[in-house]
Amino acid sequence: MEMLNIKESYNFLVCGDSISRGVVLDKIKNKYVLLRDSYTNLLNGYLKGTVENISKFGSTILKGKDRLTRELDKTKPDVVLLEFGGNDCDFNWDEVAKDPYKDHAPNTDFNVFKETLKDLIDSLKKANIVPVLLTLPPLDADRYFNWISKGNKEMAKNILTWLGSVTKIYWWQEKYNSAILSMALSTETKIIDIRSAFLDRPDYRKLICEDGIHPNEEGHKAIAEKIKDYVKTYHDFLLK
Repeated sequence: MEMLNIKESYNFLVCGDSISRGVVLDKIKNKYVLLRDSYTNLLNGYLKGTVENISKFGSTILKGKDRLTRELDKTKPDVVLLEFGGNDCDFNWDEVAKDPYKDHAPNTDFNVFKETLKDLIDSLKKANIVPVLLTLPPLDADRYFNWISKGNKEMAKNILTWLGSVTKIYWWQEKYNSAILSMALSTETKIIDIRSAFLDRPDYRKLICEDGIHPNEEGHKAIAEKIKDYVKTYHDFLLK
């Protein structure tokens, strides 16, 4: 990995949203909980050094940028994994349901998302820190639609009126994922395509929680294995 010297230990920092935080939906309790074997915790067993996780539930890239800036003032990691986009491309579905004929904006404007991601990449490289981008795990549009409409027929009807089609949820998230891919290419930044770890399966939905958006325990294992395989292939000196 460019800009990294061979040494005995490295400091890895993960900055993202609830996926990187390790949040999963407990089907029995019907609430979000933290997964013990999240992909970030699993990486602790693979990577040579420490893995610090400053990811937050509900975080957008703008919130993450502020959090990362504060963290870098305290410590200087060797590598930063950036995982954003899931909350950025999302909408306030309660507001959509209240007025499906109004224009509604995503949590983070598409162009703002791209510009902020570039700013993060540039600032890390200037600080001689290696940025690594992660693509977005795919969502299950049908289950996610059921989740955001909360089993309310009227709410579901209004959201669908605004969307036009449930499949638009998947397409919209894919647009933000494509921005991550293009930004990695244009800035010559390392990227690990964890999305493919899901889509390569016969039924990726088995790796997604009932809410249709958070990877479950098997999903986190798939992410960790994808990252491990990438590092083993290109930068095996980072593995224990």
